[in-house]
Amino acid sequence: MMNHPHREHELPPRFWSTRYAAGLVVIGGAAAYFLLTEHLAHVVAVLPYLLLLACPLMHVFMHGGHGGHGNHDAKGHADSANADTRKPGDPS
Repeated sequence: MMNHPHREHELPPRFWSTRYAAGLVVIGGAAAYFLLTEHLAHVVAVLPYLLLLACPLMHVFMHGGHGGHGNHDAKGHADSANADTRKPGDPS
């Protein structure tokens, strides 16, 4: 058996640490600025609709379904460790 020194392979730099990413951010920022300044009246006209659209989207993505289905096993039964086993009228 021959022992060859293995050099670790150098990985290419990630995209966001390259100069192309910096150029993309600068060009994208300039494009966004000019689009916003030229079409500000259109953007302002759409803002109420964006607010109305944000309500159901926040409900779906931020509430996470209210956690109602997290304590069920594969058969759909409630987890017995979390079930309340007290009978009505029992002291706490």
